[in-house]
Amino acid sequence: MGAAVAVLLAKERHIVAAFEQLGAVTPERARTPDEVGVDQRLAWRRLREREIVRDAGDGRYYLDVDVWRATRRLRRRMAVVLLTIVLLAFIVSIVLTQQRS
Repeated sequence: MGAAVAVLLAKERHIVAAFEQLGAVTPERARTPDEVGVDQRLAWRRLREREIVRDAGDGRYYLDVDVWRATRRLRRRMAVVLLTIVLLAFIVSIVLTQQRS
């Protein structure tokens, strides 16, 4: 499952990079998915649902850079929290194992 998540996140980054490279970061500079060269599968749908890629009308879309940055910050915080929980669980298990010995 971890590998699938990594692939999905990589595809999201690829889509974001394509929008950035074309400068499609405002409604005025919006482009169609074909112009950007992205497929409209799961990664695309996730970016659309989170309003990272926004509809500018006429089948054109643009990257909301602020929402993308906020999403990345949130993901990093969640990863740190998860890592902290795993680390604490590991430490607790070591302490409990040593107490039993």
